[in-house]
Amino acid sequence: MPVRKGTFLPDLEHIHTLGWRLHEGDDFHPQENIDKMSKGEPLTDQDRLPWLLRLHEVIESEMRSGSDALLTCSALKRLYRQILLHGSRALVPSCPDNATQPPNSPHIYFLFLHGDFELLNQRVLARKGHYMKADLLRSQFDDLEPPLEEENVLLLDVSRNISDIAMEVERHLISLKSS
Repeated sequence: MPVRKGTFLPDLEHIHTLGWRLHEGDDFHPQENIDKMSKGEPLTDQDRLPWLLRLHEVIESEMRSGSDALLTCSALKRLYRQILLHGSRALVPSCPDNATQPPNSPHIYFLFLHGDFELLNQRVLARKGHYMKADLLRSQFDDLEPPLEEENVLLLDVSRNISDIAMEVERHLISLKSS
């Protein structure tokens, strides 16, 4: 499900101890998106596109530098995840003559935090200081296209203990580093 600062993400602030940089996707939203969500208006695909392309640039920059990084964001749809992987190339419709973009990258993995609406709604209502209003959660559930196994994804149930989730993420990141 959506990953939002202070809501569904386990405490990964210590991720730097593993040598990984942490980027909060919400920090890359254009002001127009923040204003819209602050008014309780759901974002459209067009609203999200500049944000997703900025996140792709962050991923590309980290890959060029050879750094390991974790980027948190709500990549609700398969197309969004493809934009994170391939940037604007994901938007070019494939034709029979062209090879389609691969569904994954050997260097990029998705952590999919999922939970039922009631649990996530309670957490959104309990958080303080975030611009996304709780009534937007329903639109995120409506937009959600759960990732497929071929997308290099680790499924994480957010109803579990937060420290257990954080340990599982840490184990997964360590295993990626050693493979």
